Amino acid sequence: MHVGLCYSGGKDSTLAALLLDSFYDVTLVAATFGVTDAAAHARDAAAAVGFPLITVELDESVARDAVDRMVEDGYPRTGIQRVHDHALETVAAGEFRIDAADELRSFDAIADGTRRDDRVPTVSRAQAQSIEDRHDVDYLAPLSGFGRSAVDDLVDATLEVETGPSEEIAKGDYEAELRALMAEEYGDDAVTEVFPAHDQTRVVGLREH
Repeated sequence: MHVGLCYSGGKDSTLAALLLDSFYDVTLVAATFGVTDAAAHARDAAAAVGFPLITVELDESVARDAVDRMVEDGYPRTGIQRVHDHALETVAAGEFRIDAADELRSFDAIADGTRRDDRVPTVSRAQAQSIEDRHDVDYLAPLSGFGRSAVDDLVDATLEVETGPSEEIAKGDYEAELRALMAEEYGDDAVTEVFPAHDQTRVVGLREH
């Protein structure tokens, strides 16, 4: 069975890939709006942990709508949720060349790295069931039973990561694209006001056991 895992190159989605690997053929999916080379870090991280990766193009108008909402709200939560929902729908509905010699096909399952304690993005039970029913695909959230402390312990035991300010580290996911669009439309001050300062991680390899 093939699962497409929405992948940023961060610790949560990488840990989700490792958990799924015993049961599925895992393909990492870097979703991008084409605004920046947002898949660059995801490609590096995928190579470092040994999983294949494909890139999926998202609808740029969704990103621009999300940016407008973020600026209107003064915080990123609703906009990021909108983008995550769009990415899941795109992967669930699409057909992709999963293996190099493969014909176009859909995934048997889709997944993400959302955790039990996440405020955003989240996927409700009703939303998960809707995706499954409409696209004939299983939705998996392998970290949904793990709290922050448990995830951190597993990451410390299995992954080599770099940590730094989000504006530097988050250059390999759609947050970087949202920041770029916001700066283009509303200026750098809007980015600083909307996105609170916080650290993010990126995966650079697996720990040796």
